[in-house]
Amino acid sequence: MRLHVREFDGPADRTLLVIHGGPDWDHSYLVEPLNRLAGEHRLLFPDLRGCGRSSVAEPLTPDAMVADLVELIGASQVDVLGFSYGGLIAQRLAIQAPGLVRRLIVASSSVLPVPADAFDGWEEYERRSAAHPSIWDTSPLRGAELTRAEAFATAPLDVWREESLPDYLKRLEQVTFTGNYLRAWREGRFPSARHPDAVERLSGVPLFLLHGRQDMTFPASLVPLTPCTDAVVLEEAGHMAHIDQPAAWLDAVRRFLAAAT
Repeated sequence: MRLHVREFDGPADRTLLVIHGGPDWDHSYLVEPLNRLAGEHRLLFPDLRGCGRSSVAEPLTPDAMVADLVELIGASQVDVLGFSYGGLIAQRLAIQAPGLVRRLIVASSSVLPVPADAFDGWEEYERRSAAHPSIWDTSPLRGAELTRAEAFATAPLDVWREESLPDYLKRLEQVTFTGNYLRAWREGRFPSARHPDAVERLSGVPLFLLHGRQDMTFPASLVPLTPCTDAVVLEEAGHMAHIDQPAAWLDAVRRFLAAAT
């Protein structure tokens, strides 16, 4: 198993491991603005197993992803930022290898399950969903091309500010998409990454929730219901809150990492 990892130099005792979402995406869309922390922190951006430029090896499961990350981290504690689906993997990492995770940032993700009616009655969500529907079940594309086409088709749901959309589309152009998890996911064979006892099991980990108020994937309404050390909900920011509000998003990350444990 070979993980592709992009690294930015900084103090080894201040390492931040960044876990991307998807799966079937890579890490590249998260590099900016986090790369501005280089020098203050050592930054590690791995592509998860079967994603981006990392190799494909069975089993393709959340637990296998976590095992790879444990191997990557080694013996020293690190801070962890998990974004979207990566937030679920980050939680599993903190639960399954508690001695390795010093502080945990769950960004544009959730600890609690998302209710089926989470977005009911939100007119803008309904408008954007109708104008930019998912193409999972209608496109003739397969594999990585379908993953890529879906990302572009639903991009207006992921960023809130219209002026943020061109930057986001440029980032999507740079992503190395795969389709290694797609078939199992669509057939219902891909195990959930959500840990059933996450709230209880994460009680001993400093936990920071970082969210966009207008997130159309993981609702911001779950943030105040979640026990955590700290939380920031950014206004005028969607699922890709780091693109809608990069300065405020990075300031929130920096502040949490600077806090004493």
